[in-house]
Amino acid sequence: MTPQFGTIPKWLKILLIIVFSLVFVLAVVIAYGVFRWESAAQEMRVRVEAARVLIGPRVVDFRELDGLPAPVQHFFRTVMKDGQPIVAAIRVEHTGTFNLSETGEQWKPFTSTQYVVTHRPGFVWDARISMMPGLPVHVHDAYLAGEGILHAAVLGLVSMVNQRGTGNLAEGELMRFFAEAAWYPTSLLPSQGVLWNAVDDHSAQATLKDGDISLTLLFRFNKDGLIDTVRAEARGRMMAGTTVPVPWLCRFWNYAIRDGMRVPLDGEVSWLLREGAKPYFRGRITKMNYEFAQ
Repeated sequence: MTPQFGTIPKWLKILLIIVFSLVFVLAVVIAYGVFRWESAAQEMRVRVEAARVLIGPRVVDFRELDGLPAPVQHFFRTVMKDGQPIVAAIRVEHTGTFNLSETGEQWKPFTSTQYVVTHRPGFVWDARISMMPGLPVHVHDAYLAGEGILHAAVLGLVSMVNQRGTGNLAEGELMRFFAEAAWYPTSLLPSQGVLWNAVDDHSAQATLKDGDISLTLLFRFNKDGLIDTVRAEARGRMMAGTTVPVPWLCRFWNYAIRDGMRVPLDGEVSWLLREGAKPYFRGRITKMNYEFAQ
């Protein structure tokens, strides 16, 4: 015979009511955190859109490659076609792992979406890192019209890091935009505001300016003419609550054709410390949608 609910001891009934109530409250808190976080992400995407400027020219013209360093010319001719449209924006979805430890190895899985506008440079990275089952950390990393933003919060409610402003933070976020241009390679053309200088047969320096920020990164190309790594000699790294300038390296591989362009689907980002490289991001693109200049 199946026991009836009325036969359950009173203390167990009370315990079940408490447990169900806590589960309900937790579900409401999680839903509110997601709503609040998504609202903030949408506001940032609106700001990126508001800073847009018209792109010109709107198609690739290989005549502008004349005079560029040989590996840079090889790169452009490898990853795009003459006459194709210039990328105006891109929506990307990622999956991967993120190292949450400053000194050790604490890799946690993440999923993320990213929206990028190429002119004026801007992006919003919206990530969800699984600290443990049921306890996600939401992260916003963004560059909005000269302002950098880094915000991480448990359940989207309890802030762990919350920084925004110009100066070093904005410069570091623009570096990210610039390095990730391997995904939107038409933005690296001279007509799109990038100045190239020769270094050797396999690398060149590229300089980008936005407002008061000017930065130079070292692009190294592999034997196939594709971007292998992008390096900054100093990017701000948070260590024990203090920002320290540290060499920074992005590595790309697994290139594939997307909308007529050859772009990398896998990447790793590292701090270059005295004791060696310390990777903190390993990701793969699972979806990308382009918007082209019209």
